[in-house]
Amino acid sequence: MARQLARSQSIPWLSLDEITWAEGAERLPLEESAQALRAFLDSNERWVIEGCYSDLIELALPFCDELRFLNPGIEVCVAHCLKRPWEPEKFSSEKEQKETLANLIAWVQEYETRADECGLKRHRRLFESFSGKKREYKSIDEYIEG
Repeated sequence: MARQLARSQSIPWLSLDEITWAEGAERLPLEESAQALRAFLDSNERWVIEGCYSDLIELALPFCDELRFLNPGIEVCVAHCLKRPWEPEKFSSEKEQKETLANLIAWVQEYETRADECGLKRHRRLFESFSGKKREYKSIDEYIEG
């Protein structure tokens, strides 16, 4: 949805994964990611950001005029993981990406119970506290259409 929206409006798009992870599975220090996010926001009047990192989303919210919460359920998210195409910007090979699949699926399956910045509890709190235009999408059909 984020890529499609950015393309349709000819505006910059940022996946928070790009500014969140060091080589391998090590998360960058929050301040380093926050600096990269601020640089993106400062250099773009309009933008689309996608990602699940509440600590970073929270920093972008004061500059956000619309918030979309994709929440189609665990089964749908796992199915998407299984169909995920190779992401050369994240992995050096398809084989390397496939080697991380089991960990990704386990991580997704913990979404509703996880208490970290990528869990449902934090996402729900951010969504509910946002006073601008917002919409929660609970099915694939909803966000394909809208």
